[in-house]
Amino acid sequence: MAVHAAVALEAASWACGVPAQKSEPVQAYPTRPVRFICPYVAGGSSDIFTRTIAQKLTQELGYPFVVDNRPGTNGDIGTDLVARAAPDGYTLLMGNSGPLTVNPVLYKKVPYDPLKDFAPITQGTSYMYVLVVPAALPVRSLNEFIALLKAKPGQMTYGSTGIGGGNHLSGELFNLMTGTQSVHVPYTGSTAALAALLGGQVNYVFPNVVTAVPYLRAGRLRGIGVTALRRASLLPEVPTLDELGLKGFELTQWQAVVAPAGTPKPVIDLLYREVARVLKMPDVIERLATEGGNELVGNTPEEFAKVIKSDLAKYAKLVKAANIQVQ
Repeated sequence: MAVHAAVALEAASWACGVPAQKSEPVQAYPTRPVRFICPYVAGGSSDIFTRTIAQKLTQELGYPFVVDNRPGTNGDIGTDLVARAAPDGYTLLMGNSGPLTVNPVLYKKVPYDPLKDFAPITQGTSYMYVLVVPAALPVRSLNEFIALLKAKPGQMTYGSTGIGGGNHLSGELFNLMTGTQSVHVPYTGSTAALAALLGGQVNYVFPNVVTAVPYLRAGRLRGIGVTALRRASLLPEVPTLDELGLKGFELTQWQAVVAPAGTPKPVIDLLYREVARVLKMPDVIERLATEGGNELVGNTPEEFAKVIKSDLAKYAKLVKAANIQVQ
């Protein structure tokens, strides 16, 4: 395999001036199965991303990329497992916004350092949320909706998938930017939150786009605006909150490929190139973008590192301003 030889040549020159790592020397990569940790349960969107990328890397590089689901503690268990793994390229992480940029600023302590313990490879996807209300609610615009919330301070509620989730953070950012005082009601997942909305237990929700689409298409919900700075490809008719007047409103999250800190640069570079190429394949676009509601990214390790730092700062500011506390 020509790609293995290329990595071997790069690694030989890289290793000349670098002290020995605790992992095995890089000569060719991969030469054995690679474990790809997903810190969430099987069947969810993060698992689908992990398995899609793993299957393609197996085909392209000739050795199995084996998905290992290690859920628990909002993604921290699987994430910490990779932080402690040997930096040899044979343990990778399905990196997610939650463990890498939200949990470190939401909780007093997490068992890893998101900046020091990981080597970014590439951000695979970006996904947004959409503000939805029941179709029967007598509001047709963002301004009308904000006026309704302001007329009932502390009486209106919004549902989420739990404290620190993207839809919770979207709701808190919305409160801050509109000067409203809606009350957060956490549920065990998006299905439960949407059921509560349809049943009248809460007044609005920020589900991710792919979850909301069936309800919007069926006319059961009305989309007010999306949380990214550009419209969703699955919902081109729904404007962004930014273009509706909430200038700068942006809350998007992501899925990515990450390795333990200290993983040799030739391995990082190889994986970046391969994953970026995989993200351009038509069947991957169909599954992750067209069906999954994601925007596909494939940025460089350096660009992705900047995203992590920027998001950490953004969420730290939001958590403090909204006084979000974990019970």
